[in-house]
Amino acid sequence: MTDEQSWQSPSGARPAEPAPAPAPAQPPHGQAPQGQAPYGQAPYGQAPYGQAPYGQAPYGQAPYGQAPYGQAPSGQIPFGQQPAWTPPPKPGLIPLRPLSFGTLLGAPFQVLRRNPKATFGSALIVQSLSVLISLLVLGPATFIALDRIESASAAEREAVTAGSIAAIILAALIPVVFTVLASALLQGVIVLEVARSTLGEKLRLFTLWKAALRRLWPLLGWMGLLILGYAVGIAAAVGIVAVLAVQGQAWLGATIGVGILLGLGLIVLFVWLTVKTSLVPCLIVLEKQGVAAAIARSWSLTGGYFWKTFGVQFLVAFIVNAVSQIVTLPVSLIYGFAATFIDPNNVLGTVGPAIASYLLLMLVTLIIGSIAIVAQSATVALIYIDLRMRKEGLDLELMRFVEARELGDSDAQDPYLLPRGTAAA
Repeated sequence: MTDEQSWQSPSGARPAEPAPAPAPAQPPHGQAPQGQAPYGQAPYGQAPYGQAPYGQAPYGQAPYGQAPYGQAPSGQIPFGQQPAWTPPPKPGLIPLRPLSFGTLLGAPFQVLRRNPKATFGSALIVQSLSVLISLLVLGPATFIALDRIESASAAEREAVTAGSIAAIILAALIPVVFTVLASALLQGVIVLEVARSTLGEKLRLFTLWKAALRRLWPLLGWMGLLILGYAVGIAAAVGIVAVLAVQGQAWLGATIGVGILLGLGLIVLFVWLTVKTSLVPCLIVLEKQGVAAAIARSWSLTGGYFWKTFGVQFLVAFIVNAVSQIVTLPVSLIYGFAATFIDPNNVLGTVGPAIASYLLLMLVTLIIGSIAIVAQSATVALIYIDLRMRKEGLDLELMRFVEARELGDSDAQDPYLLPRGTAAA
């Protein structure tokens, strides 16, 4: 008999068996049981398998906004590493650094291409006005003077000839004065154009002329002083030769020798003075210097760079003159053949072809002369900027000005002006 069978309650009743536990309720189809995440999703507060918890970066990756381990944040240089070299900016005509010899030779001709209306247009206007004034003033004066000489009697011919020659000289002074005035203004225009195009600015012709006119009188003073210096030097040399020549035949050899030596000496002296003072127009226009201060500062800036300054100016002038000869020579030859082909029997005579030839050559000369003036004036301005970069750190001032302008600072000081309280060297 087993324990179950042998034990009975006192009443004789059999004990009730415990009811089986109810089965857990099944969730609806497609839903997870209570307390469990749906299939393919992580429980609340936990990240899915293979993913980092919320707010933390996956293993091996840096949190958002932070650089990975061993790398510097954006814009910073890693510890122990040198920054990579980057070339200086080039906002405009030239890079903002001391210029190479090749840049100094090529950039003057880029000025024409960058802003032809303000540069070539200004030069063409000035050249055309000079030629027009010469034709309107000197032409009639010469014609009247020659007519008076021919119509004068034998007794009055000498007096009439002297007076006519004096009238021609006085008439010739008018276009000369205008040419000096226009050349001074044109130099200021080209200098301003080069200086502003270096900063990436492109000014209109009217704006350039208006700015250059403000410095016209100092420019005229410099041009007059330069012409006076050349005239005094030539007059002194001619006077010495004349004094030796009147001594007679015995001094003929000495006169010729002294004349040759004085001529060569004048050439060397004029070249030296021209190079040493070639930056004066730039200093007058860009730094607002007076004539005397500009001469002294030009002398100082070119110190130690005489041969480079001379070489660049000489090569640009040589290139322009060579191109001028190459262009004008074929034009003359073509005209000769064309005149023969059009008028083989010379029906028009010599006056018509002569006038046509003169007008054609004058047109070509105006174009080439305008290009030459722009290139040579731009060369001087570029040399000035290069020397200030090398000696005074102008490239840093130009960079600061460009950065301030890009940030919207309209009150940035003109970088070409000397700081207040700084004396011109």
